[in-house]
Amino acid sequence: MAAIWLVRVEGSGVTRWLMPALLLACACLVLYPVVFLVAESFNVGDAGQFPPSLFGFGNYLAIPEDARIIGNTLLVAAMATAMAVLFGFVLAWILTRTNIPGRARLERLMELPYYMTPLVGAMAWGILAGPKTGLLNQLWRLAGGSGDALDIYSPAGLAWVMALFEGTVAFVMISAAMKSMDPSLEESSRVLGAGKLRTALFITLPLVAPGVLSATVFVFAEMLGAFAAAFVLGIPGRFYVVTTAIWQAALSFPPDYGRAAALGLSLFGAMVLTLAFSKFLLRRGSFATISGKGFRPRAVEAGAMRWPLLAIAWFYVVVSVLLPLAALLLTSFQRFATVMLSDSVFTVANYTTALSTGALGQAFVNSLVLGLAVASLGVPVIGVVAWILYRSRVRGRTLFENILMFPQAVPRLVFGLGLLWAWINIPVPIYGTLWLLGIAYFTVFLPLGLRTMAGVVMQVDRSLEECARVCGASWMQQMCTISLPLLRPGIAAAWLLIFIASIRELGASIFLMGPNSKVIAPAIINAWLSSSSELSAAMALLLTATVFAAVGLLLAVARRFSTVAL
Repeated sequence: MAAIWLVRVEGSGVTRWLMPALLLACACLVLYPVVFLVAESFNVGDAGQFPPSLFGFGNYLAIPEDARIIGNTLLVAAMATAMAVLFGFVLAWILTRTNIPGRARLERLMELPYYMTPLVGAMAWGILAGPKTGLLNQLWRLAGGSGDALDIYSPAGLAWVMALFEGTVAFVMISAAMKSMDPSLEESSRVLGAGKLRTALFITLPLVAPGVLSATVFVFAEMLGAFAAAFVLGIPGRFYVVTTAIWQAALSFPPDYGRAAALGLSLFGAMVLTLAFSKFLLRRGSFATISGKGFRPRAVEAGAMRWPLLAIAWFYVVVSVLLPLAALLLTSFQRFATVMLSDSVFTVANYTTALSTGALGQAFVNSLVLGLAVASLGVPVIGVVAWILYRSRVRGRTLFENILMFPQAVPRLVFGLGLLWAWINIPVPIYGTLWLLGIAYFTVFLPLGLRTMAGVVMQVDRSLEECARVCGASWMQQMCTISLPLLRPGIAAAWLLIFIASIRELGASIFLMGPNSKVIAPAIINAWLSSSSELSAAMALLLTATVFAAVGLLLAVARRFSTVAL
């Protein structure tokens, strides 16, 4: 009764009960697995029994025994974060503060590493720089070198791959700060005789410190919870981090669920501390550069340096997109991966196997079905929830928003553990089915959908909805004829983003899929570990092609809505 009172809405009829019921249902989907995750972390008895027969702090007290794994995690996360933020700052400065040719096109290309996904990138760099068999190492030996020039299975190699595919996130966050910065201070620096590099380091960098710090915190949190790259590259090199240790503990015999849950929650605790530290730093300084005085951001005249700067930007595109895709493409058409084309045996058998083999072909179909279903059924619900949170007068909106955003703060592998225990213990036989994966995907991607929809909801003037109510329209008529049609751009963007995220999802899927509900990301990893790199390369390219096609559709839809708006 208290919960219903908390979210009671002013009004009558469907609005009085539908809104609270929808919010409570979504909140339960999030909180239900969290309860199991926390309870299991205190389970020091039989791992297969729930509720636990014996509670204690043993799993948390044993965390120091994993000091080497925790140290590995912090080392790789710190290295990868430093590289990613460096990539992001340099690229953002080049593309937003200088006048190199083709800036608009390059800025769009910087988004591609995100769509390739860390899983595909890690596999590609495993093919490129793996010891002995890596294509680049083969070229090195052909050129007369000895041994291996590169070892991607090392901590530095793992950090390099993680940074490449998170550097684009840092770029987006830092470039947004640079685009809105008043250039007068930079101009003053140059008038006083400072060079471009000195101005960038001592003027631009301090002024965009909030953007850089936000990018650093976000990327560091992502690195702490990274699983795909750590799995593909860390396990063959016997280099374990917290996420791979959680995976091993959950799948060991007998399974050590308590240790896995305690490690997962400690990882979440590290993320919370990192976020709190960043807020503390931001409160201690003043970074305002936009005031009542008008300004227009202007690009720096790069002069002769524009060509080296252009080369730096293209180098990132090459090593993060073009080179990995080329390696995957070459390997996927070979019977045995080699850079010596004269000795290559080319075949399309890898693609035939990927699409026709029962398990692999079905995994691809299942991923497409899940992506379409979760996006098509979930986005309308998320749209209504976004409207309730940001436009209605429901009591407790802030509380429910924090609850629904919780999955964004927890590594998906960790949240997948909670979902595993939660749905195994529910008296509904959906474990190991696509139904469970669909529910899990909707729960995990609630924050993504809400963040995508929030901006569009806030742009719609309340007066339009008030006019509908004045004219006698019910809440349902208002939503169907006014609110949802005006939210079409956000709905289209959320649909495609959730579709993309669903078909590339790995963390939750690896624990929840069953023999008849395999999906493509875990299937690619299984192919990588148990069969050939040639087959897994073909599967990775099929996944990438699907994501790129969805992104192309997103851009086409965005252009259409832009044209309609004009």
